[in-house]
Amino acid sequence: MASAAEQLAANVNFSAFGKADELKKRIWFTLGALIVYRLGTYVPLPGIDPDAFAKSFFGQSKGVLELFNMFAGGAVQRSAIFALNIMPYISASIIIQLLTTVIPSLEQVKKEGEQGRKVLNQYTRYLTVILATFQAYGMAIGLEGQQGVVTEPGLFFRLTTVCTLVGGTMFLMWLGEQITSRGIGNGSSLIIFAGIVAAFPAAILSTLELGKQGAISTGVILGVIAMSFFVIAFIVYMERAQRRLLITYPKRQHGNRVYEGQTSFLPLKLNTSGVIPPIFASSLLLLPTTIANFYQTQGTDNIFATISAYFGHGRPLYMLSYVGLIVFFAFFYTAIVFNPMETADNLKKHGGFIPGIRPGERTAKFIDDVLMRITVLGAAYLAIICLLPEMLISYANLPFYFGGTSLLIVVSVTMDTVAQIHGHLQAHQYEGMIRKTKLRGRRK
Repeated sequence: MASAAEQLAANVNFSAFGKADELKKRIWFTLGALIVYRLGTYVPLPGIDPDAFAKSFFGQSKGVLELFNMFAGGAVQRSAIFALNIMPYISASIIIQLLTTVIPSLEQVKKEGEQGRKVLNQYTRYLTVILATFQAYGMAIGLEGQQGVVTEPGLFFRLTTVCTLVGGTMFLMWLGEQITSRGIGNGSSLIIFAGIVAAFPAAILSTLELGKQGAISTGVILGVIAMSFFVIAFIVYMERAQRRLLITYPKRQHGNRVYEGQTSFLPLKLNTSGVIPPIFASSLLLLPTTIANFYQTQGTDNIFATISAYFGHGRPLYMLSYVGLIVFFAFFYTAIVFNPMETADNLKKHGGFIPGIRPGERTAKFIDDVLMRITVLGAAYLAIICLLPEMLISYANLPFYFGGTSLLIVVSVTMDTVAQIHGHLQAHQYEGMIRKTKLRGRRK
């Protein structure tokens, strides 16, 4: 017999959307915030010649600049005030997460509940300002190094650029927090999602234009379409995949009443690390090439030129290193976000156990072994998703937006947002059922 929750989920349909006023307000707020973000990506930095910068940008080879441009929704290409996007905030969040595992004082703050979370969020904001300042200053120096891009180079230009870019990042950080609390979905993820999706039409038109000119064959274009559908379906399947461990709770007595034992499941996601491994791997691999290009523009012939030759985008060594880093970060980040010992202690505290496994350390070791095995599959899945499109991009010279990282982000964020909308609809229907039950009780 289905449970009440299962019956409620089965009865949920989007015809209830028209009655869910709170949900509609959240969706409209989210759309409005994303429109504000998109408008900001077209506001140029002061003291920049947009045409000269556009020529300089298109003249550069694929590198970390194009990766950031993809995440920023084209703001880097347009030298906009949101060129840094929300990436410094995401980097700061990840760094703080990592530090909580190695610094005992931060780990203790994390265990303080809501108050500790507020303290860590404040640390994250401070670190975001620091990272954004360094990146903004580096971007200002890089812009001055491009011939004819900056109208009046100097200290004043650097100062205004740093203030503008850091201010843009802090505004996007605030906007993402507002979307999370007053809208639908995770604000930071939706901002990156909006930037990537906004560039898809231009990338599709560019690909079709290349096909029209004969630069890309019709077979390659059809192969890209088929690959995109396959990759999306594969991502959906793998992101929903779980290994569920059976948890048993024994009989318990409360006063004179004896409650029957219950069973539940501990779900372990196949891909616990999410999209973090591809993002980190791409950034690390594209950084040496970008540094090498910078030194080459300075007229210096050194080891960076060799690095650029061997780690160029689409080269065999780049592909092998890309896969290796994805696998490494998949295991590393999974170990950071999931603690088997803590999970085993919580099960023991509530009287739950895995059948055939002794509670405590044995349970923690069993969960760790299972997590290790499914992480192997999750890392292989991420490597395949990211490697095959990269090979196609390198072979057919397709736009960067068809890469596995962008598709992974788009599909994952879409699934999370739809799940939240579904959850709000369920909550609305549940509240409606409670109100109807109370009204019936009063009439009786």
